[in-house]
Amino acid sequence: MDTETAGKARHAAYVAEQASARAATQAMASPLVRAIPPAMLALMQQEHDADELEQQLAACAIQAEQLGNARYFKDRPPTRQECAEVVEQDRCGKPVTRAMKLGQHKHVLALQCAEAVLKELWPAPFSIEQRYRYYPNARFLETISRAKEAQLIADGCTDELRGTIKPDIVLHGDRDLLRSALTLDFKFPCPDTNGPAWTRYGTGTYAGMSQRSVYEEALGGQALLISPRTGVKEVEP
Repeated sequence: MDTETAGKARHAAYVAEQASARAATQAMASPLVRAIPPAMLALMQQEHDADELEQQLAACAIQAEQLGNARYFKDRPPTRQECAEVVEQDRCGKPVTRAMKLGQHKHVLALQCAEAVLKELWPAPFSIEQRYRYYPNARFLETISRAKEAQLIADGCTDELRGTIKPDIVLHGDRDLLRSALTLDFKFPCPDTNGPAWTRYGTGTYAGMSQRSVYEEALGGQALLISPRTGVKEVEP
């Protein structure tokens, strides 16, 4: 074998070896790291940034769980009976359970924490609790401004928000704020022995679909859950 041919063979072997190593590393990576597009991983300043991002977002969920429970139950989580207890009614007269009330409070805490983490570690724009209106038949997505959303809610019981989606966090890959590189939702099961799960729509535009399916269809990118017990998790629709 001449020198040039031998060199090409060594290069080909090296490329194959590197590809195999990358594939093995990717297979062992966490759900969040696997879900981040390669171009975005390349933009992150250090190799460990993606792992640190996952760890800190999971820590935000744990902190929110602990602070939320401490406010109402001191040093213990609520029981199944306490989670099911109706504590108030919304403005439409629908019952609000303790699980729902606790979940709302914990989401506020978790998203405040997550925003600080993302400002430090995510190298592109991100959206927190942005509401969208999605038209599945036309595959068309539009944003609803916070002012418009607040106005609709202030007007009372309305159908105007039916068919809209509001992910907790949308990580964008560029300045296109209608496309997601990765979508994340915090889930705080009550009681905490329940596993985290995506909400499944029973009626309306998305009947029979899960939140995850709708998020991925509308925004592109993968959608993952973050919960105190499981961290970042892939859950099938």
